[in-house]
Amino acid sequence: MANNKERPIIFNGDMVRAILDGRKTQTRRIMKNQPAGDSPETPALIRNVGDGYQWHGHYGESSIFNCPFGRPCERLWVRESYRMPESLDRYSPRQVGVLALESGYRKPWAPIQLEADGVRTGKWIGFDTPPIVTEPGKLRPSIHMPRWASRITLEITGVRVERLNDISEADARAEGVIDGGCLTCGEPEPCGCANPQPDATDAFAGLWESVYGDESWQANPWVWVIEFKRVEGNNDGE
Repeated sequence: MANNKERPIIFNGDMVRAILDGRKTQTRRIMKNQPAGDSPETPALIRNVGDGYQWHGHYGESSIFNCPFGRPCERLWVRESYRMPESLDRYSPRQVGVLALESGYRKPWAPIQLEADGVRTGKWIGFDTPPIVTEPGKLRPSIHMPRWASRITLEITGVRVERLNDISEADARAEGVIDGGCLTCGEPEPCGCANPQPDATDAFAGLWESVYGDESWQANPWVWVIEFKRVEGNNDGE
């Protein structure tokens, strides 16, 4: 049985679509707790201590720390960019939730349009009093999405720590990148055609730099690797 502990996690539109398509089952996030003195001459090592982790090596041992995203069997709810009806643009998400409760709803609620794919949840037809037509309002950034507006819940199936560049081809695909054969003929490389598609690791490296900036891949930080599965029927599209 899944643990009741839940934490928010942000994904951009491409990664939301990859989760919905079933292509993305992993995410990597830079660890804030990078080890001191990590170099080829004095490499840092990490080990599990109970439910936590600990750096150790030439410079001694660190204190025990935990993954900020949770442990296996705990859950993550996805924050993504969204819109509410235009008539609610003057209200913050918290205020919208309060208005829903004051209007007699049992929990915070409002119609939501998800920016990643345009899907709408909730009752849009008839939400505004006729003859006003309900239209989507301003774009609201993912960081401001409240729990009640989230449509995707994930269950953590595994957590580990590794260097970013140690990612395997299989794990790069599990990150949701699309790789494949030649862009011209569709056959696996090497096919002899021009303009070949990057392999999964190269594609992921490009994705990483698009998010974290030039040379962020070359920096090769230690990262949390969070594996997950989507929890069906939990706010998804309701």
